[in-house]
Amino acid sequence: MADGIPPPGPDPVGPAPAVRPFLVTAGRVAPSPSGRTMPVETQVVATAEGLGALELLSFEQHDIVAACRQPQSIAEIAARLRLHLNVVRVLAEDLRAEGRLTVHVPNADAVHDSSVLRRVIDGLRAIPDSRGVLRDTD
Repeated sequence: MADGIPPPGPDPVGPAPAVRPFLVTAGRVAPSPSGRTMPVETQVVATAEGLGALELLSFEQHDIVAACRQPQSIAEIAARLRLHLNVVRVLAEDLRAEGRLTVHVPNADAVHDSSVLRRVIDGLRAIPDSRGVLRDTD
């Protein structure tokens, strides 16, 4: 880097998000007044009402509902939409409260089963990155 001019080529960090996460969630960090967060493996699916109201939703809410035509986990949504995990949790709870998403929290005993966790990890590794490249499965 000579004279403060960055070298040509792609930025190794990537562009900064256009909107900061705290603005998307209006400063909230907990998905619900109780302060409990949805586990990352929580499955959400769009309701007919949610799909019918897509044009009325904010950009992020629209993208979440549209992505949930098929059941998706909170972790999958965050990865696919490149949103912060807690932003997805907060917005998913808002959308659930408005009747636009149905939320299915998994059985707590199943979450601690290592075979379930292994399948979740394998599923996340099967999602290609932004270049379309799959992660190693070591």
